[in-house]
Amino acid sequence: MNPVQLVSLLGAFLVLAAFASNTFGWMNNRSAAYQLLNLLGALGLGYAAVVGRQYGFILLQTTWALVSLVSLVRLLQTRAPQPEV
Repeated sequence: MNPVQLVSLLGAFLVLAAFASNTFGWMNNRSAAYQLLNLLGALGLGYAAVVGRQYGFILLQTTWALVSLVSLVRLLQTRAPQPEV
């Protein structure tokens, strides 16, 4: 198995782990862990798509990663202690 296929499989596993965990109630889709799994999975799959020049898949995975990243940043911002004024 070549390294690109390995990265692709790992990315798919991470996205599917997040999906299954949420579906079965083991993980909240608003948790940082859920968003991180989606972000890392989408980045791995996106890398494989770029190498393979699969443009539709590049669009899908780029969007998936950006949505996950924005959600993760928002989650972390709401958890950060707010300075007292």
